[in-house]
Order: sequence, then C-alpha cells, then structure tokens
Amino acid sequence: MKRESNKPGGLVIVDKPAGFTSHDVVAKMRGMARTRRVGHAGTLDPMATGVLVLGIERATKLLGHLALTEKEYVGTIRLGQTTITDDAEGELITSKAAHGLAREDIDAVVGRLSGAIMQIPSKVSAIKINGKRSYSRVRDGEDVEIPARPVTVSSFVVHSAHEAEAEDGTPVTDLLVSVECSSGTYIRALARDLGEGLGVGGHLTALRRTRVGPYKLDRARTLDQLQAAVDDPEGEGLPVMPLGDAAAAAFTRWDVAEAQARLLLNGARIPMPLFEGTGPVAAFGPDGRFLALVENQGGKAKSLAVFAV
Repeated sequence: MKRESNKPGGLVIVDKPAGFTSHDVVAKMRGMARTRRVGHAGTLDPMATGVLVLGIERATKLLGHLALTEKEYVGTIRLGQTTITDDAEGELITSKAAHGLAREDIDAVVGRLSGAIMQIPSKVSAIKINGKRSYSRVRDGEDVEIPARPVTVSSFVVHSAHEAEAEDGTPVTDLLVSVECSSGTYIRALARDLGEGLGVGGHLTALRRTRVGPYKLDRARTLDQLQAAVDDPEGEGLPVMPLGDAAAAAFTRWDVAEAQARLLLNGARIPMPLFEGTGPVAAFGPDGRFLALVENQGGKAKSLAVFAV
C-alpha cells in the first residue's frame, strides 16, 4: 500500500486567469509545489476568472468538504442572444432585439430565480449522464436532457443595465450582476433562464468568482505572482495557507483535551457536543494542532478525515 506523504501541505488561493481550465491551474501548481498531489475545490469554466482553491499534499483531503460551501460571483449577462454553451464561448443560436426592457420585469424574473430553486444545468457541462460527460454527448451530436436539481441562490442582484449592439447588429441589454449561491449552481444557467423568462434569450459574457466559502479574492494570487514567489531566492517560497488555518477558517472549531485527541486519532468515537449549523467540525488538540474533520453521529464524533500524523 502506498504510504501517505508526511508533508503537511496546505491551501493555495489562486486568482485564475481567463482561458485556463481548472486542470491547467492544477498542472501549473504541481510544478511550483514540486508534487503531483494537488487538487482543486470546485471547477471554474475557462472563460471565468477569480478564486480557485487548490489543496497541496494532505490538504487535498479537505477539498471535497470545501466544495460544499457557498460561493460568490460578479458577472455580465447579455440579454437578446442565446448560445449553445449559455456563455460567450459557445456558438450563437438565436438573436432577438432586447432594448427597452422594463427594470421591474427584469427584477421579477430575477426574483423567481432566487432562493431555493430547481435548476437545469447547462448542456455543455461536466455533469455525467450514464457515465459520460454531458459536453461530450453534445459534441457527439446527442440531444442531451439533464434533470433539474436543487440549488440555493441566496442573493441575485442586478446592479446596472446597459443597452448596446451586438456584433451581428442585434440590440442587446447587458446586465452587471452579483450572485451568492450554493455549490453546484451554474451562473450561465441563471443567465440562460433570465433571458428565457424575459422572452429574449440570454447568455453569460463575463464571470469572476470572488469567494469560495471563507476564502476571498483578497487572499488570492495570480499564477505570475505565485511563480515569482517560488523563484525568489530570498523569499519564503510558495505562499501556502497551513492546514490548521485553512480548517479553522472554513469549519466550526472544536478544541479537545489530550486524552480525547489520542482517542480520535486512534479511530475511537468519542462523545461530541452539539454545535450550531451543519457540516463537518474541525477538531484541534490542546497544542493547537489540527487533528481531524469529524461529524456528529448520535452524539459521538465520527472521523471524516484525519490530518495529524
């Protein structure tokens, strides 16, 4: 059995550039961190920019839990045109004049797309249908039907509306929007559905993710900045958020005594207090060391992932 690396690792918050896939960024980070063990918490489309959370070494075990957190975006929605991908990277499907739209009509549809909703993801997405990615099926000429799934859009705000003319001469309206939503929400699907609700069609033309859980854009660094830090012979190297700091920022903290810590690390299910909210809890030892992510099952702590070695 392959032995787990003793390198503690941590998180790197990247400001992803446009044109890069999330896998491209992971590949770049593997070179900077000099390890193959790098993963990401939630993809960003190539067109999108902004916060991409990467885990290095043992921090990769955090990523599946971080992906469940709320995310924030700012973006631009073009009303008056639809595309095959629901964003600006796809082939144009329809065009319809979209000048003179009443703001109250826009806000009314935005309201219907807010809160707990059922959303049909974009057909050109990474969702698997019978084991095959939806975008692969679309590329092969299949007519894909993706079932709606529950998502939560806790905030969907239109900050401005600007009438313009598209390259093909279509009168369009561009909306500057911000969205706070649960993981799994497709912003380009919101753009599509907003345009459909207004009867003119719509697609996403720009998107920037500004937050994933507690990790905000002000903590993010561009790939160039990260590479410069790695290359600086007098610097401290790659700026990595330590495991304990990352866990304390993202999860409820539970400080345990030494005896409890030993039992947890040996796989024992020890009595656990109830904490407000849901989701994993980060257990820390008396020396401040991050021990494990746990969940409450019948009043006892069940380990989801152990980090102390």
